[in-house]
Amino acid sequence: MDWTSAQLRALVELTRRGTITAVAEALGYTPGGVSQQIAALEKATGMQLLRRVGRRVELTDAGATLALHAGRILTTEAEAVEALERTRNEISGTLRIGLFATAAAEILPPALRRIREVHPGVTVRSRDMDVDEVYDAVVGGSVDLALGLDYPDVPIPRDPSLRVRELFRERFSLAVPAGTMPGRWRVSLAAAGEHGWILPSVGSYYGRAVLTACRRAGFEPQVLHEVTDTAATLALVESGVGVSVVTDLMLRLRPSRLDVLELTETMERHIVVVFRSFAEDRPTVAALVDVLRACADRPPPGADDA
Repeated sequence: MDWTSAQLRALVELTRRGTITAVAEALGYTPGGVSQQIAALEKATGMQLLRRVGRRVELTDAGATLALHAGRILTTEAEAVEALERTRNEISGTLRIGLFATAAAEILPPALRRIREVHPGVTVRSRDMDVDEVYDAVVGGSVDLALGLDYPDVPIPRDPSLRVRELFRERFSLAVPAGTMPGRWRVSLAAAGEHGWILPSVGSYYGRAVLTACRRAGFEPQVLHEVTDTAATLALVESGVGVSVVTDLMLRLRPSRLDVLELTETMERHIVVVFRSFAEDRPTVAALVDVLRACADRPPPGADDA
C-alpha cells in the first residue's frame, strides 16, 4: 500500500499518547498536520482507523492492527538505514536528536562543533522537548537518540529496547534569595523547610525527585510556584519569592543575583544519552555518542565526571 513512514509514525504515537494534540507535540507537528497524516493513511488503506468518542479519538480494530504492524515496519526501516550506513566507506548520514533546554544550551553546541570536525558527513537535526518525553520519543522513533536526565531517587523506567549511557553527574545545591541565610555556605535541605519553594509539578520526575529528598530530610516542601522553566525558576528565586534546588548547568542558563549554598545531603541528577538498542552499531549514532562522551570528559565547571 502507498503509505509513508510519517503516517505510520503518527498512528504508532497515537497508540502511545492517546490524543492528537499529544502526538503533535511529540512529533513537532500541528494537530491539523497529524490529522492529515491519519486521513492520508486511511485513504491509502481504504479503511477507517480512528473513531471519535466525545472529544477524544480511539483506534478502530483496523487501526489497532495496523498500529501493531506499523511499529514493526518502522523498526525494520530503521534497521535498514543502519545496515546501509555500514556499507559506506565514510561515516555520513542524518541524525535526529531530542534534547531538553539545558542540553540545548550547554551540551549540544560543543558536541556539534566536534562532530563537524571529525565526521563532516554527519548532519544533526535537533528538537527541543520536555525532558520526561525523550525516552518515549526514542522508543517511538521520532528521534534517533536523545539527551535526557535520570534521578537516583526516582529512576526513570527502563524500556528493554533502549540503551542508556551516562555522560556525567551533577550535584544539586540550594538556591535562595540573596541575603536569606547570611554567613552560611553549606546547609541541609531541612534548613529550607520553612521557606516557600519553586518547583516543577510533582508529576514530573524532577519534581518527584526533589519531593523525595525533602521528605527524607524530614519536611514537606511548601510549593508556592509550580514552574518548569529553569530560567523562570532562577528569576523567581532572585526576586525573593522562594527557594529551589539548582545545578551548575542550570545556573548557566540565566545569570542571577542569588545565593547558592552547598547541600550536606548528596542529591544529584545524571545526564544521559538514550538510543535504541539495535542502533548501537549504527555508525552515525555510535559516532555522535562517542563525541558526547568525549565532551562529557570535559564537563562544565562544577559538574562531576561520571
